[in-house]
Amino acid sequence: MADVHPLPPARPEVIYQVSTAGIGVVQRPLSLGQKLASHGGLRKVVVLIVLALIWEGYGRWLANDLLFPTFSATLVAFWNSFVTGELIKATWYSMKVLFQGYAAGLILAGLLTALASATRVGADLLEVLTAMFNPLPSIALLPLAMIWFGLGNAGIIFVLIHAVLWSVALNTHAGFRGVSPTWRMVGQNYGLSSFGYVTRILIPGAFPSILTGLKIGWAFAWRTLIAAELVFGANSGGGGLGWYIFQSKNSLEIPSVFAGLLTVILLGLVVENFIFLTAEKMTVRRWGMQT
Repeated sequence: MADVHPLPPARPEVIYQVSTAGIGVVQRPLSLGQKLASHGGLRKVVVLIVLALIWEGYGRWLANDLLFPTFSATLVAFWNSFVTGELIKATWYSMKVLFQGYAAGLILAGLLTALASATRVGADLLEVLTAMFNPLPSIALLPLAMIWFGLGNAGIIFVLIHAVLWSVALNTHAGFRGVSPTWRMVGQNYGLSSFGYVTRILIPGAFPSILTGLKIGWAFAWRTLIAAELVFGANSGGGGLGWYIFQSKNSLEIPSVFAGLLTVILLGLVVENFIFLTAEKMTVRRWGMQT
């Protein structure tokens, strides 16, 4: 006969009542100063104001507009050139050339990246070309571009394409290669077409790297354009910001030189904080790839 084990004694059931009285809010509301300090745009504005004050103070201390004009003198020159339309015309001229070169560079980078992603030969070709031409300064090609394409915008657009192409293609290809294998398997299991696989899996997964390449390409193109216009930036009686700076320097209008440089800086801030930052919020941050 099998042994019968006695059941353990029953334990009394005890219910504890926990009082929530006296427990306050875990997170206290932020003060006005903390709210203002947590606003990224406001912090950047404060940084710009501080830099402007330092600029103004150093210019007044130096007291020589031929060497370093004050921020207020630069603003006066900026406003005068803006009112006369000279600065607007130069800016519009530069932006037209810049967008043409940037767009052409993006198209070629897309084609080269597509070839590199599709075949091993294309990947080897991209690696070899980027290793050869990416370290080469774009402005160094300007003399050859002027010989090949003449004294016009075509030569400047050629060096802009060189400035944009390699950084965008290299970052895009690296982003494609860095897409998670899990994402790739998900796309394959869903039976996506080649176009759907690229647009729904590869591009979203690689978009942080793509966006980085777009930013680098924009910065390289902007610098190359101003440098090229400083060397030769007039065509058919017109010229861009680089040519405006060069002419102002020849006329010893140094506040106007700084006004041209200030325009370049302002355009860079606008593109970075409105175009690229908006694209980042709508894509990378929205997809949860960045906080």
